[in-house]
Amino acid sequence: MDAAGSKVEEECHQYAGQLQSGFITTQGGKLLCSKIIHLIHNDDVKGQVTKVLNECELRMYKSVAFPAIGTGRAGQKPAKVADDMLDAIVEFASKRSVKHLQKIKIVIFQTNMLSDFYESMKAREDPDSSTKDSWMSLLKCKCVFHVHGHIKVKIFYLKLIITIYFFTALFWPKKQSPEKKKAVVLEKKVDLATFQICGESQKNVDATESWIKDLILKEQFENVISDELIGNFDERQIATLAEIQRRNHVTIQLESELSPPCIKISGISRDVACVSVEVQKMIQEMKDSEEERSRAEVVYNLVEWRYPGSNDNFVAFDKLTNMQLEDAQMANKTHLTVKIKNKNYRVDLNTLQANDGQGKTISIQRVPKNEGKL
Repeated sequence: MDAAGSKVEEECHQYAGQLQSGFITTQGGKLLCSKIIHLIHNDDVKGQVTKVLNECELRMYKSVAFPAIGTGRAGQKPAKVADDMLDAIVEFASKRSVKHLQKIKIVIFQTNMLSDFYESMKAREDPDSSTKDSWMSLLKCKCVFHVHGHIKVKIFYLKLIITIYFFTALFWPKKQSPEKKKAVVLEKKVDLATFQICGESQKNVDATESWIKDLILKEQFENVISDELIGNFDERQIATLAEIQRRNHVTIQLESELSPPCIKISGISRDVACVSVEVQKMIQEMKDSEEERSRAEVVYNLVEWRYPGSNDNFVAFDKLTNMQLEDAQMANKTHLTVKIKNKNYRVDLNTLQANDGQGKTISIQRVPKNEGKL
């Protein structure tokens, strides 16, 4: 009240007998705000916050700042206050009718309360996130963040102010990457962080900025995986990369036109390492598939397995099934199940009879193409 000035105090006295819904509204006075909402104290912190938020929306205010209500002379526990305030904010932000209020600040004067608000907000992080640690927890900053709907929630503490905006894919529109001929940057949710640093001197501000940059750089890492098969990635592999990127704090860039083609993975070092292993597995699976197709081609040039087609003509199996039949016979297996005309048949490799399990039996053929070399 001292900072707001005598005019605000006079307004309070003027409206003291006209309380509506447990609060009165005055001009901002000497404070850097247009209005001040004065609450009559009670233990229902959640209810008080809800009233203020509804009033702000009704008056079409764009932003509002709260203290940690009830943690001063009222002596309420900071953890409960944090839960009550954030419950009210989340419930309010969930309403489809919210159109005007876009920014909510919580101002904390006692730095020891930060952990209470941090834990409360951690519990409200996006449940779709697959990682246990948030980006901010990796920075090990004494700051917390949360976004619900289009409303930005900030928590401040005095002496040093660091503000974090965290936009999730669920509530913030994705930016489409421009098409490039020589690189594919997978579509990525926007994880944007904006730091506002205030201090008692420029020296303190500069030191804090340097500290933040160092923390970020320590956690950043890039790994480049090069392989000729990357140039053969199709829509399925690219979709898999997009899903891997969505689940992790990384950016994946596909450079298919380089020689050799490569995939660049950048982000938090721990996630980069995990994603690199997944990408290597994808490439290895492609290699195994390529080798299988090559071997199937070799086998097909040596022997051809056939099944009855129309007009008593025999039709060649596809090359992979052809190889599987030949491998099974060479391994002295007695039976193998294969598909013939989209139907499962159990092949007796001794008699070369195939049965569909429903009473139908057909004969198949094994025709060597180069007898003596197989």
